Amino acid sequence: MKKRATAKAQKAGAAGDLAVEMRALAGAARDAARVLSFAPSARKDQALRAAAAAVRAATRTILAANARDLRAARAAGQNAAYLDRLALDPKRVEGIAAALEEIARLPDPVGRVTESWSRPNGLSVKKVRIPLGVVLMVYEARPNVAPEAAALCLKSGNAAILRPGSDALQSSLALCQAFAAGLRAAGLPPAAAQVVPTADREATYALLQLDDLIDLAIPRGGPALIRAVAERSRVPVVKHYQGVCHLFLDESAPVEQAVAIAVNAKAQRPGTCNALECLLVHRAAAGRLLPAVGRALHERKVELRCDPTALTILRRAGVPAVAAVPGDFGKEFLDLILAVRVVPGLDGALDHIARHGSLHTEAIVTRDLEAARRFEREVTASAVIVNASTRFNDGGELGLGAEIGISTTKLHAFGPMGLTELTTQKFVVEGAGHVRS
Repeated sequence: MKKRATAKAQKAGAAGDLAVEMRALAGAARDAARVLSFAPSARKDQALRAAAAAVRAATRTILAANARDLRAARAAGQNAAYLDRLALDPKRVEGIAAALEEIARLPDPVGRVTESWSRPNGLSVKKVRIPLGVVLMVYEARPNVAPEAAALCLKSGNAAILRPGSDALQSSLALCQAFAAGLRAAGLPPAAAQVVPTADREATYALLQLDDLIDLAIPRGGPALIRAVAERSRVPVVKHYQGVCHLFLDESAPVEQAVAIAVNAKAQRPGTCNALECLLVHRAAAGRLLPAVGRALHERKVELRCDPTALTILRRAGVPAVAAVPGDFGKEFLDLILAVRVVPGLDGALDHIARHGSLHTEAIVTRDLEAARRFEREVTASAVIVNASTRFNDGGELGLGAEIGISTTKLHAFGPMGLTELTTQKFVVEGAGHVRS
């Protein structure tokens, strides 16, 4: 009994120490955020360019840290798509460095006047963009998130607290050590971008209670992670939830275009949130489209899980496929697996998306302008795409630079979160001795 009480007391003591440590970390971030909020654009850009150079110089160290993360993930039995999200190589490290330089070239949103007007009494009113403050980023298996989130936060005047899962911890620490070198080179506080240095989940929960120090939490990962953050947080949360992305092949869809878009959306990087998870095909065109699309997907080793109509068409065409189970529709596979369903037409596709979509990305292939406009109007998602791959719902591809993630929460941002989405607005009112009567 005494041993049990002692163990319990020790656990409580450790939790208390961790809470104190996380408050100190968040306090340092708050102090850094104040410095960044009025830092000149030139200094922030200098830090980003220096960070890019430091990342390149530390490539060998970064890859060695990533190798340790990969060994642990393989030992834990993670699948190929998961390992792909986690893995770094020289090309991906160079991509990270290039992203930092690209963010340095983007316009600084801080201080931008978005609206201005004068009141009849002579008061001047304007709305000005300002940083959010301190952003807590909680993510899994994507080490590139650390420097890119830190860079976006820096450029928009925010401090970043980066909380990787244990799977990406060593990679994230190595990347952010290089990023800190860029901050120091520009005379900015290294506490502007901190990686939580422990894999203990209690550290995350402690940070989520610090609504006096942290302004926004952004979880980016699987459903369990999103729920855990949303349910435990006192800090406002913008969810970067799962991507159950659909592609609807309309009656008028050209075969070549349908094949190219479906293969790119599903097979280019199946482990990403903007990868295709469900293919919907217009019944009137299924016999024309499905065999070609199915054959091309099978050649890329995609397992096709089909409703009865799609299954019959594909098997008659000699394309291997299996019967879907109800849970396959509305599921984020993050793997070379695709749910396939034949729908009566556009109405059927819209109904299916409304029932099974996750507000992430929805696409249509069609030559019918009226169908395209109706799809754009009636589908609710962070990106609605016509005649292009779902993979284009990405900050870089849409011209925002690197993104901090893709929000599926309608408030305060919806879709890829770039620099503008990491700011808010304040009113500035200028008078000449005005008093209110």
